[in-house]
Amino acid sequence: MKASKTRAIASAAAAFALVTSACGSDDAADEPAAEPPAETEAAADEPAAEPAAEPMKIGIVAPSAENDLAWSQSMFDSVNRVGEGRDIEVAISGGLFVVEDAAAALRGYAEDGFDLVIAHGTQFGGPLQEIADDFPEVAFALGTSTDFFGKDNIFAYSVDAGQGGYVNGVMAAQLTASNVIGVVGPVPAGDAKLYIDGFVAGAEAQNPDAEVNVNYIDSFGDVQLASEAAKAHVANGADVLTGTAQMVVGATGVAAEEGIPWFGTQSNQTDLGADIVVSSQVYHWEIVLEQMLDKITAGTLGGEAFVISFENMGLEMEYNDGFGLDASVRASADATVAGISEGTIEVPAGE
Repeated sequence: MKASKTRAIASAAAAFALVTSACGSDDAADEPAAEPPAETEAAADEPAAEPAAEPMKIGIVAPSAENDLAWSQSMFDSVNRVGEGRDIEVAISGGLFVVEDAAAALRGYAEDGFDLVIAHGTQFGGPLQEIADDFPEVAFALGTSTDFFGKDNIFAYSVDAGQGGYVNGVMAAQLTASNVIGVVGPVPAGDAKLYIDGFVAGAEAQNPDAEVNVNYIDSFGDVQLASEAAKAHVANGADVLTGTAQMVVGATGVAAEEGIPWFGTQSNQTDLGADIVVSSQVYHWEIVLEQMLDKITAGTLGGEAFVISFENMGLEMEYNDGFGLDASVRASADATVAGISEGTIEVPAGE
Protein backbone atom coordinates (compact mmCIF):
# COMPACT_ATOMS: atom_id res chain seq x y z
CA MET A 1 0.00 0.00 0.00
CA LYS A 2 1.13 3.57 -0.54
CA ALA A 3 1.01 6.23 2.10
CA SER A 4 -0.60 9.63 1.65
CA LYS A 5 1.56 12.70 2.24
CA THR A 6 0.52 16.08 3.55
CA ARG A 7 3.27 18.02 1.77
CA ALA A 8 5.20 17.92 -1.45
CA ILE A 9 8.75 18.87 -2.30
CA ALA A 10 9.50 20.52 -5.61
CA SER A 11 12.16 18.91 -7.78
CA ALA A 12 14.52 20.17 -10.42
CA ALA A 13 16.89 18.39 -12.78
CA ALA A 14 20.45 19.47 -13.54
CA ALA A 15 21.46 19.66 -17.20
CA PHE A 16 24.85 18.79 -18.57
CA ALA A 17 26.49 19.66 -21.95
CA LEU A 18 28.79 17.37 -23.91
CA VAL A 19 31.45 19.06 -26.03
CA THR A 20 33.20 17.14 -28.84
CA SER A 21 36.04 18.05 -31.21
CA ALA A 22 37.02 16.74 -34.67
CA CYS A 23 40.39 16.35 -36.45
CA GLY A 24 41.07 17.00 -40.18
CA SER A 25 43.10 14.82 -42.58
CA ASP A 26 46.76 15.46 -43.54
CA ASP A 27 45.65 16.50 -47.07
CA ALA A 28 44.14 19.64 -45.71
CA ALA A 29 47.64 21.04 -45.07
CA ASP A 30 48.11 21.82 -48.83
CA GLU A 31 44.90 23.79 -49.11
CA PRO A 32 44.87 27.58 -48.59
CA ALA A 33 43.63 28.68 -45.22
CA ALA A 34 40.06 29.81 -45.23
CA GLU A 35 39.20 33.33 -44.10
CA PRO A 36 37.64 33.28 -40.64
CA PRO A 37 33.93 34.09 -40.74
CA ALA A 38 32.90 37.50 -39.47
CA GLU A 39 30.94 36.09 -36.58
CA THR A 40 34.02 34.21 -35.33
CA GLU A 41 36.03 37.45 -35.23
CA ALA A 42 33.26 39.16 -33.31
CA ALA A 43 33.04 36.27 -30.88
CA ALA A 44 36.70 36.77 -29.98
CA ASP A 45 35.76 39.97 -28.17
CA GLU A 46 33.17 38.20 -25.96
CA PRO A 47 34.13 37.11 -22.42
CA ALA A 48 34.95 33.43 -21.93
CA ALA A 49 32.19 31.27 -20.46
CA GLU A 50 32.41 30.51 -16.75
CA PRO A 51 33.56 26.93 -16.01
CA ALA A 52 30.80 24.60 -14.81
CA ALA A 53 30.55 24.35 -11.02
CA GLU A 54 31.57 21.06 -9.46
CA PRO A 55 28.82 19.11 -7.64
CA MET A 56 28.92 19.34 -3.86
CA LYS A 57 30.12 16.04 -2.41
CA ILE A 58 28.25 14.67 0.61
CA GLY A 59 29.45 11.63 2.57
CA ILE A 60 27.14 9.88 5.06
CA VAL A 61 28.24 7.49 7.79
CA ALA A 62 25.32 5.64 9.42
CA PRO A 63 24.98 2.83 11.98
CA SER A 64 22.49 0.76 9.98
CA ALA A 65 21.52 0.08 6.37
CA GLU A 66 20.25 2.87 4.16
CA ASN A 67 16.98 0.94 3.62
CA ASP A 68 16.22 0.20 7.30
CA LEU A 69 12.89 2.08 7.13
CA ALA A 70 14.03 3.92 10.24
CA TRP A 71 16.98 6.05 11.37
CA SER A 72 19.51 5.64 8.57
CA GLN A 73 16.94 5.70 5.77
CA SER A 74 15.57 8.98 7.11
CA MET A 75 18.88 10.66 6.24
CA PHE A 76 19.43 8.81 2.97
CA ASP A 77 15.94 9.75 1.72
CA SER A 78 16.46 13.36 2.81
CA VAL A 79 19.74 13.70 0.93
CA ASN A 80 18.06 12.26 -2.17
CA ARG A 81 15.38 14.94 -1.85
CA VAL A 82 18.13 17.57 -1.66
CA GLY A 83 19.51 16.13 -4.89
CA GLU A 84 16.25 16.88 -6.68
CA GLY A 85 17.10 20.57 -6.57
CA ARG A 86 20.89 20.70 -6.25
CA ASP A 87 23.89 19.31 -8.09
CA ILE A 88 25.31 16.92 -5.48
CA GLU A 89 27.33 13.73 -5.36
CA VAL A 90 26.45 11.36 -2.51
CA ALA A 91 28.29 8.43 -0.94
CA ILE A 92 27.01 6.44 2.05
CA SER A 93 28.67 4.00 4.41
CA GLY A 94 25.93 2.15 6.29
CA GLY A 95 25.83 -0.64 8.84
CA LEU A 96 28.70 0.83 10.87
CA PHE A 97 27.53 -0.05 14.39
CA VAL A 98 31.16 -0.20 15.56
CA VAL A 99 32.28 3.33 16.36
CA GLU A 100 35.88 2.69 15.31
CA ASP A 101 34.72 1.57 11.86
CA ALA A 102 32.51 4.64 11.56
CA ALA A 103 35.44 6.88 12.52
CA ALA A 104 37.57 5.35 9.76
CA ALA A 105 34.82 6.04 7.23
CA LEU A 106 34.42 9.64 8.41
CA ARG A 107 38.16 10.23 8.10
CA GLY A 108 38.18 8.62 4.66
CA TYR A 109 35.51 11.00 3.31
CA ALA A 110 37.43 13.98 4.73
CA GLU A 111 40.66 12.79 3.12
CA ASP A 112 38.83 12.44 -0.20
CA GLY A 113 37.81 16.10 -0.12
CA PHE A 114 34.08 15.77 0.50
CA ASP A 115 32.35 19.11 1.13
CA LEU A 116 30.05 17.82 3.89
CA VAL A 117 30.66 14.69 5.97
CA ILE A 118 27.65 13.57 8.00
CA ALA A 119 28.09 11.51 11.18
CA HIS A 120 24.53 10.20 11.42
CA GLY A 121 24.62 8.89 14.96
CA THR A 122 25.25 10.69 18.23
CA GLN A 123 27.59 7.86 19.26
CA PHE A 124 30.04 9.11 16.63
CA GLY A 125 30.56 12.42 18.42
CA GLY A 126 33.71 11.37 20.29
CA PRO A 127 35.93 10.52 17.31
CA LEU A 128 34.36 13.27 15.20
CA GLN A 129 35.87 15.96 17.42
CA GLU A 130 39.40 14.74 16.73
CA ILE A 131 38.75 14.20 13.02
CA ALA A 132 37.32 17.71 12.64
CA ASP A 133 40.49 19.18 14.13
CA ASP A 134 42.56 17.30 11.54
CA PHE A 135 40.51 18.66 8.62
CA PRO A 136 39.66 22.32 9.37
CA GLU A 137 38.68 22.95 5.72
CA VAL A 138 35.99 20.23 5.73
CA ALA A 139 32.45 20.72 7.06
CA PHE A 140 31.05 17.98 9.31
CA ALA A 141 27.56 17.40 10.73
CA LEU A 142 26.57 15.34 13.81
CA GLY A 143 23.11 14.13 14.75
CA THR A 144 21.14 13.81 16.75
CA SER A 145 22.88 16.44 18.80
CA THR A 146 22.63 20.09 19.70
CA ASP A 147 26.34 20.21 20.57
CA PHE A 148 28.92 21.17 17.94
CA PHE A 149 31.67 21.14 20.59
CA GLY A 150 32.53 24.79 20.01
CA LYS A 151 34.09 23.91 16.64
CA ASP A 152 33.60 26.10 13.60
CA ASN A 153 33.56 23.15 11.17
CA ILE A 154 30.89 21.00 12.86
CA PHE A 155 27.16 21.50 12.45
CA ALA A 156 24.80 19.78 14.90
CA TYR A 157 21.29 18.65 14.02
CA SER A 158 18.43 17.27 16.08
CA VAL A 159 14.69 16.67 15.99
CA ASP A 160 11.67 17.44 18.16
CA ALA A 161 10.67 13.78 17.88
CA GLY A 162 8.22 14.08 20.74
CA GLN A 163 5.90 16.10 18.51
CA GLY A 164 5.03 13.23 16.19
CA GLY A 165 5.15 10.88 19.15
CA TYR A 166 2.42 12.94 20.80
CA VAL A 167 0.27 12.80 17.66
CA ASN A 168 0.70 9.03 17.37
CA GLY A 169 -0.18 8.68 21.04
CA VAL A 170 -3.41 10.61 20.56
CA MET A 171 -4.45 8.23 17.80
CA ALA A 172 -3.29 5.10 19.62
CA ALA A 173 -5.42 5.98 22.65
CA GLN A 174 -8.48 6.04 20.39
CA LEU A 175 -7.71 2.70 18.73
CA THR A 176 -7.06 0.60 21.82
CA ALA A 177 -9.95 -1.53 23.06
CA SER A 178 -8.08 -3.05 25.99
CA ASN A 179 -6.71 0.32 27.20
CA VAL A 180 -3.24 -1.25 27.16
CA ILE A 181 -0.58 0.06 24.72
CA GLY A 182 2.93 -1.33 24.33
CA VAL A 183 6.08 0.64 23.47
CA VAL A 184 9.35 -1.01 22.41
CA GLY A 185 12.26 1.38 22.86
CA PRO A 186 15.99 1.01 22.15
CA VAL A 187 18.13 3.10 24.54
CA PRO A 188 16.49 5.84 26.67
CA ALA A 189 18.32 8.69 24.98
CA GLY A 190 18.18 11.06 22.02
CA ASP A 191 15.27 11.16 19.64
CA ALA A 192 14.13 7.71 20.82
CA LYS A 193 13.35 8.95 24.31
CA LEU A 194 11.82 12.17 22.99
CA TYR A 195 9.49 10.17 20.73
CA ILE A 196 8.46 7.77 23.48
CA ASP A 197 7.92 10.50 26.09
CA GLY A 198 5.78 12.39 23.58
CA PHE A 199 3.81 9.27 22.69
CA VAL A 200 3.04 8.50 26.35
CA ALA A 201 1.97 12.11 26.97
CA GLY A 202 -0.31 12.15 23.92
CA ALA A 203 -1.97 8.85 24.79
CA GLU A 204 -2.57 9.87 28.40
CA ALA A 205 -3.90 13.29 27.38
CA GLN A 206 -6.38 11.64 25.01
CA ASN A 207 -7.37 8.78 27.32
CA PRO A 208 -6.38 9.08 31.02
CA ASP A 209 -7.48 5.47 31.55
CA ALA A 210 -4.97 4.14 29.02
CA GLU A 211 -2.03 2.14 30.38
CA VAL A 212 1.11 2.77 28.32
CA ASN A 213 3.85 0.25 29.08
CA VAL A 214 7.37 1.13 27.92
CA ASN A 215 10.14 -1.44 27.53
CA TYR A 216 13.66 -0.25 26.63
CA ILE A 217 15.75 -3.16 25.34
CA ASP A 218 19.06 -1.21 25.57
CA SER A 219 19.90 -1.88 21.93
CA PHE A 220 19.34 -0.03 18.67
CA GLY A 221 19.81 -3.09 16.49
CA ASP A 222 18.76 -6.26 18.33
CA VAL A 223 15.78 -7.42 16.28
CA GLN A 224 15.24 -10.55 18.39
CA LEU A 225 15.03 -8.58 21.63
CA ALA A 226 12.56 -6.18 20.02
CA SER A 227 10.42 -9.15 18.97
CA GLU A 228 10.49 -10.62 22.47
CA ALA A 229 9.57 -7.26 24.00
CA ALA A 230 6.60 -6.91 21.64
CA LYS A 231 5.40 -10.41 22.47
CA ALA A 232 5.58 -9.58 26.18
CA HIS A 233 3.44 -6.49 25.60
CA VAL A 234 0.84 -8.55 23.75
CA ALA A 235 0.81 -11.15 26.51
CA ASN A 236 0.16 -8.30 28.94
CA GLY A 237 -2.94 -7.25 27.01
CA ALA A 238 -1.56 -4.61 24.62
CA ASP A 239 -3.61 -4.26 21.45
CA VAL A 240 -1.63 -1.30 19.98
CA LEU A 241 2.16 -1.10 19.59
CA THR A 242 4.82 1.45 18.71
CA GLY A 243 8.59 1.76 18.92
CA THR A 244 11.62 3.47 17.45
CA ALA A 245 15.07 2.71 15.97
CA GLN A 246 16.19 0.21 13.36
CA MET A 247 15.43 -2.83 15.54
CA VAL A 248 11.65 -2.24 15.31
CA VAL A 249 11.43 -4.68 12.40
CA GLY A 250 11.27 -7.34 15.12
CA ALA A 251 8.38 -5.61 16.87
CA THR A 252 6.44 -4.87 13.68
CA GLY A 253 6.70 -8.55 12.78
CA VAL A 254 4.83 -9.40 15.98
CA ALA A 255 2.26 -6.68 15.29
CA ALA A 256 1.65 -8.13 11.83
CA GLU A 257 1.27 -11.66 13.20
CA GLU A 258 -1.21 -10.51 15.82
CA GLY A 259 -3.05 -8.03 13.60
CA ILE A 260 -2.24 -5.20 16.02
CA PRO A 261 -2.02 -1.54 14.89
CA TRP A 262 1.52 -0.14 14.72
CA PHE A 263 2.64 3.50 14.86
CA GLY A 264 6.00 4.33 13.25
CA THR A 265 8.59 7.07 13.36
CA GLN A 266 11.77 8.30 11.63
CA SER A 267 10.79 6.93 8.18
CA ASN A 268 7.55 5.79 6.58
CA GLN A 269 7.14 2.23 7.88
CA THR A 270 4.12 1.16 5.84
CA ASP A 271 6.22 -1.44 4.05
CA LEU A 272 6.72 -3.21 7.39
CA GLY A 273 3.01 -4.00 7.51
CA ALA A 274 0.60 -2.63 4.92
CA ASP A 275 -2.40 -3.79 6.99
CA ILE A 276 -1.23 -2.79 10.45
CA VAL A 277 0.82 0.43 10.12
CA VAL A 278 -1.46 3.36 10.94
CA SER A 279 0.87 6.33 10.49
CA SER A 280 4.52 7.31 10.61
CA GLN A 281 6.31 10.43 11.77
CA VAL A 282 8.82 11.11 8.97
CA TYR A 283 12.03 13.10 9.40
CA HIS A 284 12.77 15.59 6.62
CA TRP A 285 16.42 16.38 7.30
CA GLU A 286 16.61 18.24 4.00
CA ILE A 287 15.14 21.25 5.81
CA VAL A 288 18.42 21.68 7.70
CA LEU A 289 20.71 20.15 5.06
CA GLU A 290 19.74 22.91 2.64
CA GLN A 291 20.75 25.51 5.21
CA MET A 292 24.06 23.76 5.86
CA LEU A 293 24.92 23.58 2.15
CA ASP A 294 24.07 27.26 1.68
CA LYS A 295 26.36 28.17 4.57
CA ILE A 296 29.18 25.98 3.25
CA THR A 297 28.89 27.67 -0.15
CA ALA A 298 29.17 31.04 1.60
CA GLY A 299 32.24 29.91 3.54
CA THR A 300 30.73 28.91 6.91
CA LEU A 301 31.63 25.31 7.73
CA GLY A 302 29.90 24.82 11.09
CA GLY A 303 29.42 26.30 14.51
CA GLU A 304 25.63 26.08 14.53
CA ALA A 305 22.87 23.67 15.66
CA PHE A 306 19.62 22.97 13.80
CA VAL A 307 16.37 21.30 14.87
CA ILE A 308 13.55 19.95 12.68
CA SER A 309 9.94 20.20 13.84
CA PHE A 310 6.37 20.58 12.63
CA GLU A 311 6.85 24.34 12.70
CA ASN A 312 9.63 24.35 10.09
CA MET A 313 8.13 21.43 8.13
CA GLY A 314 11.01 19.16 9.08
CA LEU A 315 8.50 16.70 10.53
CA GLU A 316 5.56 15.22 8.68
CA MET A 317 2.84 12.75 9.57
CA GLU A 318 2.32 10.23 6.78
CA TYR A 319 -0.80 8.07 6.96
CA ASN A 320 -1.27 4.61 5.53
CA ASP A 321 -4.36 4.72 3.31
CA GLY A 322 -4.51 0.93 3.43
CA PHE A 323 -5.20 0.86 7.17
CA GLY A 324 -8.61 2.49 6.95
CA LEU A 325 -8.20 4.97 9.78
CA ASP A 326 -11.49 6.40 10.98
CA ALA A 327 -11.98 9.96 9.73
CA SER A 328 -12.60 11.31 13.23
CA VAL A 329 -9.30 9.87 14.48
CA ARG A 330 -7.46 11.35 11.50
CA ALA A 331 -9.12 14.69 12.17
CA SER A 332 -7.98 14.61 15.80
CA ALA A 333 -4.41 13.92 14.63
CA ASP A 334 -4.48 16.83 12.19
CA ALA A 335 -5.84 19.11 14.91
CA THR A 336 -3.06 17.97 17.24
CA VAL A 337 -0.40 18.75 14.63
CA ALA A 338 -1.90 22.22 14.23
CA GLY A 339 -2.00 22.74 18.00
CA ILE A 340 1.63 21.75 18.43
CA SER A 341 2.69 24.00 15.56
CA GLU A 342 0.76 26.94 16.97
CA GLY A 343 1.98 26.35 20.52
CA THR A 344 -1.41 25.62 22.05
CA ILE A 345 -0.37 22.01 22.79
CA GLU A 346 2.82 21.55 24.79
CA VAL A 347 4.89 18.43 24.22
CA PRO A 348 7.29 17.23 26.93
CA ALA A 349 10.81 18.38 26.12
CA GLY A 350 12.44 15.36 27.79
CA GLU A 351 15.22 15.29 30.33
